Amino acid sequence: MPITTQQLSQWKQQGRTIVALTAWDYTTGRLLDGSGVDLILVGDSLAGMLGYETTIPLTLEEMLHHAKAVRRGVKNALVVFDLPFLTYQESFQQAMHSAGRALKETGAQAVKIEGGYPAIVETVAHLVQAGVPVMGHIGLTPQSVHQLGLRQQGKTPTDSERLITEAIALEAAGAFSIVLEHIPSELAIQITQKLTIPTIGIGAGSGCDGQVLVTSDLLGLSEKQPPFAKMYVNLSAAIAQAVQSFAVEVRDRQFPKK
Repeated sequence: MPITTQQLSQWKQQGRTIVALTAWDYTTGRLLDGSGVDLILVGDSLAGMLGYETTIPLTLEEMLHHAKAVRRGVKNALVVFDLPFLTYQESFQQAMHSAGRALKETGAQAVKIEGGYPAIVETVAHLVQAGVPVMGHIGLTPQSVHQLGLRQQGKTPTDSERLITEAIALEAAGAFSIVLEHIPSELAIQITQKLTIPTIGIGAGSGCDGQVLVTSDLLGLSEKQPPFAKMYVNLSAAIAQAVQSFAVEVRDRQFPKK
């Protein structure tokens, strides 16, 4: 049976850890889903797969195109659509339009929005009231890279308190879960214990209710590996070796066999 947002909350209460990864095409979505991943995020980390240096240039149209492909490959996992930069910050109407397109055109079951400041919390509340499931995202928010950089967030008492307040506000607004990115593990535990909705960590320690990684980092396909990611296989090296072997055999007329 397809996984729902309600199940994620149930799993938190049961102590069942949530497994999440990102996908950017049909094949990746199908393989992740078939491997038992609970939640598949069509993340704006897609920007890296398209050759952008940051997530900022990524457009809604690009996200829609790739999310459609991912969704066609997924039967069981919950698919979450990451709204890209400046597709939800201008107004409630803009956020509703973008989220509506994400759900209607791709078949994703939820959207993700970065930030926990008051205007974003209000936006989450409006979307949820309209029937759009929303995942929050606080801590290191890549769409704010020009403002925050890529450094760990929540390291000072003031910043820690702010993130706790943001998490509580997002839950009150109706978010069904919150991504905690690149914050101290002790802070992630505090937030996780204060919320009834699940937290999904990335670079936030083992105390969250679930974990997500960018799949290209996990597979060794990224040009730059974040300090908190783990490479489970080096596909870049394997692909390079396979292509080099193919090239040698073609040039030596060893492939194809007569």
